[in-house]
Amino acid sequence: MLKNKIALITGSTSGIGLAAAHVLAEQGIDLILHGLMSNEEGEALASSFAEKYHINTLFNNADLRDPQAISDFIDAAIIKMGSIDILINNAGIQHTESAVNFPLNKWNDIIAINLSAAFHAIQKSLPCMQKKKWGRIINIASVHGLVGSVNKSAYCAAKHGIVGLTKVIALECSEQGITANAICPGWVDTPLINQQISDIAEKESVEFDQAKYNLVTAKQPLPEMMNPRQIGEFILFLCSDSARSITGSSLPMDGAWTAQ
Repeated sequence: MLKNKIALITGSTSGIGLAAAHVLAEQGIDLILHGLMSNEEGEALASSFAEKYHINTLFNNADLRDPQAISDFIDAAIIKMGSIDILINNAGIQHTESAVNFPLNKWNDIIAINLSAAFHAIQKSLPCMQKKKWGRIINIASVHGLVGSVNKSAYCAAKHGIVGLTKVIALECSEQGITANAICPGWVDTPLINQQISDIAEKESVEFDQAKYNLVTAKQPLPEMMNPRQIGEFILFLCSDSARSITGSSLPMDGAWTAQ
């Protein structure tokens, strides 16, 4: 039932978003890719997906801090692809600092990209879903949408906001064949985390693998990071007919982090 559906995934040129794109493409889902790379690089990535999976693809590198850029991006995507059936709000940035010292520009960017952009994308995509009486909205939140951590005021505020936004959209769309859910991952094994692990290894004078273990188990009882593909497979399940009654949920994939 998902073949030839059209999915838009923000932040899909690396990490969770890229893994999710591969999982969905394997099912014949057409893709609208987005990320921080040049148009030339992005179009090459989109072409590689089209050739490998025999699907239709599109790439855009819109600045998600700009509501007008988001609006133009989605308008152009709908014109070219015909619709948006699945919206995955995945793009995000991070900055850590105490609240008293948190830079205003970092706060504004994190709220804009991690929270406001999701709202703008949902608002622009909903009419397509309402017209078809079918849609899937999946917001990649975080365990930090459910709990707090020091030095992450903007990130936690944005991710808690995503959880609340998800609930409202689910309620508003409950009779329209559209579901909205938030996935709340704990530690995810992406290249972006390697520098943090290396810093811990140096500071604690331990090997990289030990530093990785120490980082994970400081918060999460399951002593391993999740592969990004696992999140992609969970996204695929939420898009399926089997998950049609799951909506308005905040779904941890956190190795029992929030079970404590």
